[in-house]
Amino acid sequence: MRDVVFTRSSGWIPNVIREDGELGLMLGAGADANHEPRTFTFSIGEAHLAVIREDLARHLLLWSAVLPLCDDAGTRGRLDENAAVALLDPILLSAPADVDALFGHIRWDKGRLIAHGADIELLERGQVCAAMRATTETSDQKRAQKYHADRRRAARGVVLGPLDAAVLTYTGQYLHGATVPKRNPDAVEPALLPEVLRVIATAEQAGAGMRIGRDPRRGKRATDKRDWDRMATAVDAAVHRAHPELVDDAVRTVSFLMCSEAADRSRNTPVGDDGEAAGDRADFGETARKTALSFTDDKGVEKKWIQDSPRTATAEFWEFVADRSAGDNEVFTIEDEEMGEGIQLHFYADSVARVTTVREGEGGSDPEYRVEYSLVDGIGEYRNLVSAFVRGGCAALEQHGPWISDAAEFERARGRRRDAQ
Repeated sequence: MRDVVFTRSSGWIPNVIREDGELGLMLGAGADANHEPRTFTFSIGEAHLAVIREDLARHLLLWSAVLPLCDDAGTRGRLDENAAVALLDPILLSAPADVDALFGHIRWDKGRLIAHGADIELLERGQVCAAMRATTETSDQKRAQKYHADRRRAARGVVLGPLDAAVLTYTGQYLHGATVPKRNPDAVEPALLPEVLRVIATAEQAGAGMRIGRDPRRGKRATDKRDWDRMATAVDAAVHRAHPELVDDAVRTVSFLMCSEAADRSRNTPVGDDGEAAGDRADFGETARKTALSFTDDKGVEKKWIQDSPRTATAEFWEFVADRSAGDNEVFTIEDEEMGEGIQLHFYADSVARVTTVREGEGGSDPEYRVEYSLVDGIGEYRNLVSAFVRGGCAALEQHGPWISDAAEFERARGRRRDAQ
């Protein structure tokens, strides 16, 4: 039979229980192998219960000191009850100076005390009892998270000024740098908000007119890394020039915000229509324009496109790529069977081949093809090649060379570029 003898308003602060006539302290900490919370219990005496009832600070200090023992137990190990019991008298019944001395050489969870309002400066100086004078039963986890975030920055030699902190708060990245940034003006102190908005305005002006396109090679929602890096570099430089007092962390969070918003705008555009489809539709009447095309991938899957389709050939092709591209499927072909020409994109090798039929097969003989290769620099150049082929076939690709017909020479050219990179 287990009875709860004493509990505080916060459900996480350890409870005192009585089980089979014996007093114990019960706390939840960590998780088991199935990610379910673990519960630990160890024996206490009546004198310990009396202090726990009356002294919140000592109760919290004991909790802070026992938590590392729970961590040591892991997902299935047992709590070292002897070590836990050994903490009771020194923490609950000793003089403040002795408690301070104890915390100078044991492990303890500082963040837990900070979340409950402990004075951080006094904790850092080792005056743990004095630091606990303003503690409360309710916790503020963000206060502890802020402390740990500042400690991580300090380890990198970064100290935030008021404007730095306000900018990171505005983007929501003060606590976690990996968080996708958003605009949170209500989170910033009103006195600092105008300065923050001036920083944001500088970034917006630097990124005006820039866009981050899609990269269908990596899926439907992937964006062009080069476009991202180009915008981030431009915004970083502009913000550094206009606001030299800002630390790098604050500048990076602003460029991250600008790039994330640009990427979101691109993701909301259908694959293949983000920036080039309008131009394809405008000159559909050109005699060289393709009227029927076949798209295939390296797995032999085929998709047909005809001029009467509701979407452009480029849009349909890049949609096909986004649906099918994978680590083991990185070669895609666009073929005009009627004209006997096509292009093959080698995403794994940053190259393209244009193929034209020199002689049709007759009397059972195989057709004769001319194959020419060219290096490709990023998804933007792939897009240009596809658009040019759709508008004017292989002849329209001449300006996108140089084209190399000798496969061995092309491999040497590829090797030279790889060495240069």
